[in-house]
Amino acid sequence: MSVTFSPGQEAARALLARQRYTCLVGGTRSGKTFLTVRAIVVRGLKGAGSRHALLRFRANAARASIALDTLPAVMRTCFPGVALKEHRQDGFFELPNGSQFLIGGLDDKDRVEKILGLEFATMFLNEASQIPYSSATIAFTRLAQVVPGLTQRAFVDLNPVGKAHWTNQLFGEKRDPVSRQPLPNPDDYARAFLNPRDNAHNLSPDFLRALEGLPEKARKRFLEGVYVDEIDGALWTLEVLEKHRCAPEDIPEGRRAAVVVAVDPSGAASRQDEAADEIGIVVAARGTDSHGYVLEDLSCREAPAVWARRAVEAYHRYRADCIVAESNFGGAMVEATIRAADPNVPVRLVTASRGKAVRAEPVSTRYAQGQVHHAGRFPVLEDQLCAFAGSGYTGPGSPDHADACVWALTYLLGIADGTGILEFYRREAEAAPAVSTPRHGWSMPTGAVTGQIPLRAPPGTGTVIGLTGARYVPDADGLVRVASEDAGPLRAVGFVNAEDAASA
Repeated sequence: MSVTFSPGQEAARALLARQRYTCLVGGTRSGKTFLTVRAIVVRGLKGAGSRHALLRFRANAARASIALDTLPAVMRTCFPGVALKEHRQDGFFELPNGSQFLIGGLDDKDRVEKILGLEFATMFLNEASQIPYSSATIAFTRLAQVVPGLTQRAFVDLNPVGKAHWTNQLFGEKRDPVSRQPLPNPDDYARAFLNPRDNAHNLSPDFLRALEGLPEKARKRFLEGVYVDEIDGALWTLEVLEKHRCAPEDIPEGRRAAVVVAVDPSGAASRQDEAADEIGIVVAARGTDSHGYVLEDLSCREAPAVWARRAVEAYHRYRADCIVAESNFGGAMVEATIRAADPNVPVRLVTASRGKAVRAEPVSTRYAQGQVHHAGRFPVLEDQLCAFAGSGYTGPGSPDHADACVWALTYLLGIADGTGILEFYRREAEAAPAVSTPRHGWSMPTGAVTGQIPLRAPPGTGTVIGLTGARYVPDADGLVRVASEDAGPLRAVGFVNAEDAASA
């Protein structure tokens, strides 16, 4: 049976065959996973007794997408005469020459240890936009099987996300995603971009037209298959998170004035409940310096009894003061679930009276002011934080990790009660030293950054504090100039461009 490949797909095939580390970045249904799995089967046929790991973040997704879909399609289309035997219980497929394809997920410690206890000639990370770099690093260390005539290879594919993602830093900028230093072996890394047009011979014209009609950012990701810029008016940026990051050993127990475990529950029934959101579980502390410290992200998709035990174990391990749980999703049930794991654990229920972005904004301000630090790296949590804008959450799914983080820091730092960013600004201004003398026209308060963007504040607004930490005082007409970094978030909470207000 013949298979037709476009020029773009042929170039990707050549890259897969010669590069030690290859990343295929493509829009939806661009054929990138089919090409990669085909290349892995070719390698398995070439190297008798070789082992090849095909991994996704979720084990269930790996089985559904690769084991039951892509791999059978590749064998049926490209290798119709080759028998492939499944060892379902052990989680691998085997070729007649003894080569094995292990398919699994990185979301379970026991599964990971079982798979990564072996050495492999090929390592494939499928849909790497969901895989933290820490997990990818561990997987790459198992690229060590020596097979005569077969060079070790690592393959990565994904629908592109933001330019700050580790795959863009590693394969595009040729920098280490952790240290941000140039790679010592940049020539070992290469990538190819694909889009659905490269796979048009296997797609319907109606499907391609539907992709053409997507909003700009979605079109760039799913049709053009390119990385996108960070969201406008983001409440968090990777630069801010990185600037104030600290090592866990920098905040020993003696410097922790208070510790909480925050839980943002979901309706997940078990780990297999892929349709449900994860249960956000984040451990955070208030230091003796009154700063906030995120200590650990334990979020998971588990049955209620399992996630409750995880939260309670964290409570004891960190000697926390209490478990803070969001009560909107069955408050009594949440408390009962936690107390079933340990009836002596103090539980504090908090209620979400406003939207996620409203609750997140005051917390993001503390980050921008350098008052919150991540004690380590938490990729999923940080990706979710950076997907928050003043207009709301723009990322995929639910910001479960981020919600738990916001609850923990709100509780620890006494930031706000959900009444919104303007109320938070008012309270911050009342707590801050008074700013001297009346101002006229476009003047700025002492210590603030001179702004370039003229805005008009909502009626009755006093001193406000921007995400940069700058303090702004509108004049008698409500006019104020703000730094460009603060303009987007302030517009999202009611400030308007001064020119637009004047012409209204």
